[in-house]
Amino acid sequence: MTDDPESARPTPRFGAPALDQTRAAATALRKIAGLLLAQEYPRPSVDELLVRCAEWERDLTATAPSDVRPRIGTDAASGGRIYLDHAFDIGSYNPAFPEYEFGSIESERASGRVNFPLLYEGPPGFVHGGFLAVLADCVVQHHNCATGPAGKTRSVHLAFRRPAPILTDLTFEIERTTAARNIDSTVRLRFDDTLLCTATINAVAAAPHTLAGARSDARRPDTPN
Repeated sequence: MTDDPESARPTPRFGAPALDQTRAAATALRKIAGLLLAQEYPRPSVDELLVRCAEWERDLTATAPSDVRPRIGTDAASGGRIYLDHAFDIGSYNPAFPEYEFGSIESERASGRVNFPLLYEGPPGFVHGGFLAVLADCVVQHHNCATGPAGKTRSVHLAFRRPAPILTDLTFEIERTTAARNIDSTVRLRFDDTLLCTATINAVAAAPHTLAGARSDARRPDTPN
């Protein structure tokens, strides 16, 4: 199977793009995790899943670097792992992060949608508040890196208004102001016309090439087993 994500690298770069395989696996793992959480009794298919996972873990351990430090800056020449792009769409390749989709991105404002699956549940039927903070930080970083200047998050403050339902299409809006080396962003999450929470995020404005991901090592040639 061929997979050459380097040809689709964004400019400027904030780390290596994830493999298509990794993105597909993230989607599958997120779905499986949600189904596991909904089971009330042991199932033979879960026993089989655990056996296969143990096999896959052994196989992937054999090809993963033993040094798990990211190849960044002065460590780029080391034998560590590749650092994937954490500026855009982290949830598309890492199932621990929520997925979202932008509808529009402009310099001072942006908007999009998100739908939290079951594995992000906190209170019954609602999103855990910590994941709302993660979403806010992710979409603001995405907005900053897409339009410039990029930013290094300095503070995140979240004000809850109403519980955010899981398995429901929600919308977010971002308003941003920049001054000198300061970026202030406000994120509002809504269900229809109901405001669910507001996040205010302050970041230090930075040139893209000064961010850690910009100093990451490129993907190295594959080594046959």
